[in-house]
Amino acid sequence: MQHDKLLQKGFHRWQGFVGALLCAIAVALSAYAAHATDGPSQARLQTAAVFAFGHGIAFVALAPQVRGPWMFAASLALQSGVLLFCGSLVGSVLLGWPTTLAPTGGILLIAGWAAWAIAALRGY
Repeated sequence: MQHDKLLQKGFHRWQGFVGALLCAIAVALSAYAAHATDGPSQARLQTAAVFAFGHGIAFVALAPQVRGPWMFAASLALQSGVLLFCGSLVGSVLLGWPTTLAPTGGILLIAGWAAWAIAALRGY
């Protein structure tokens, strides 16, 4: 039981760290988009910043509540989804990469929030 509590506490810290880092990156990304880009590139970077910031705030707020396998899986899906969705948009602008991973990231975000909703409703 003690081992589970330590793992849970470590994950809470990790999720809080990821959330705060996403918020910092989002602010910098939004500033870069506003001052160094325009047109479709600016729109992509602003979209990535909005998603990163919103999910960063959610990760920080929800970190202490992660318990049980459903919430843990939901959190991992959300973190992966943000990375793939936002990373794909940013990579397309800054590195010329295709946005082929963005839909997978979006699906993971939808699935992660749906799993979180089920876990919250069922209490696990």
